Amino acid sequence: MAAPVSRPTRPAASGRLPVAFWLPVAAGLVVLAALWAGPLARASATSFAAHMAVHMGLVTIVAPLVAIGIAGSRYDPTPRHPLLFGPLPASLVELLVVWGWHAPLLHGWARTSGTGYILEQGSFLAAGLLVWIACLGGGARGPRGQSLLGTLGLLLTSIHMTLLGALIAFAGRPLYTHALSGLHGTDIDPLAVIADQQFGGIIMLLMGGAAYLAGGVVLMARMFRQTGETAS
Repeated sequence: MAAPVSRPTRPAASGRLPVAFWLPVAAGLVVLAALWAGPLARASATSFAAHMAVHMGLVTIVAPLVAIGIAGSRYDPTPRHPLLFGPLPASLVELLVVWGWHAPLLHGWARTSGTGYILEQGSFLAAGLLVWIACLGGGARGPRGQSLLGTLGLLLTSIHMTLLGALIAFAGRPLYTHALSGLHGTDIDPLAVIADQQFGGIIMLLMGGAAYLAGGVVLMARMFRQTGETAS
């Protein structure tokens, strides 16, 4: 009797990426494409507020969506590299990146140079991903101490985002001299430049402060839930 012909087996279902991974990651990539190739990117050439909206979209929408998908998956780096993806160092890195690129010299370079713009936007996205992955990743979802560090990391980021947004929003003069040297055309209205700058500060104040604060509250609630489960 002839031996039965073996049929090729299908890949195990466990090897497929779950919806919980690809759906938020895909959503984040769609938002990323809209930010970098949409009307906001074009408007950011002359509008500080539009430029700030792109920045905030990267760190408060794209980065957390991608981090939510990665957290707990096989692509989550936090359990394997807890020191590299520590929440508090990640928050410090983002502080240096965000405040550094909003210094007048670097910000002016990013607004008037293609290379500067690419470096600025790339570092914003990288720093945002670092913070959200470090705080939401599987390494921060286990012991209560890790959840606490994740909470502190997001709350500290919320504080420095709120502070910088407030400084920009309440400035009564243009903070960036390039705005008065041809970026807005030859017919420059200083009051319009200041209003645009202040609106950008409000965007950072509201979006940056609220998103990281909300993330910290969610992690704090998770920590209390873990404490209750341990006690019971």
